Amino acid sequence: MLKKILIIIGAILALPFLIAAFVKKDFGVERSVVIDKPVAEVFDYVSKVRNQANYAVWSQIDPDMVPTYTGEDGTVGFEYSWTSEHPNVGNGSQTITQVIAGERIDHALHFMSPFESTADSWMETQAIGADQTEVTWGFTTRVAYPMNLMLAMMDMEGVIAKDYDAGLSNLQAIMNSDE
Repeated sequence: MLKKILIIIGAILALPFLIAAFVKKDFGVERSVVIDKPVAEVFDYVSKVRNQANYAVWSQIDPDMVPTYTGEDGTVGFEYSWTSEHPNVGNGSQTITQVIAGERIDHALHFMSPFESTADSWMETQAIGADQTEVTWGFTTRVAYPMNLMLAMMDMEGVIAKDYDAGLSNLQAIMNSDE
């Protein structure tokens, strides 16, 4: 009888690890918004990482967050680092890895706490009219086994999508505010 109980307990404990072996490890989010400004003006604003403090929801969670900037904003190699005691902000850095003028800016993200991970993000701008620009904000990452089980248990893509939608809405309001 004890042997059966131990086997059942062992099976229950092993089940999440077995499930995690079949859960996807890669995920990403891509959201877009239309801004009533020419593409050059919009790209100039979104290519500056410092401007994210005005629209990205994560930048607004902790007013005591300590930012550090290294290099020339809007150019390859510019790095923004942050430290925060807030559990939803933590510590990390964002480095510009590529700039295609007027079109796209790529970033490497390195989160150090509350958990260590890396991700890629980007912002693209595309003219959809003389005075209208579509901005697309994207994010991709790989979550290692067995932590990838979080993707199945929590709607991580939905959480990030919600934050990107809110950030893009803030960006739209900022860019369209001086009309």
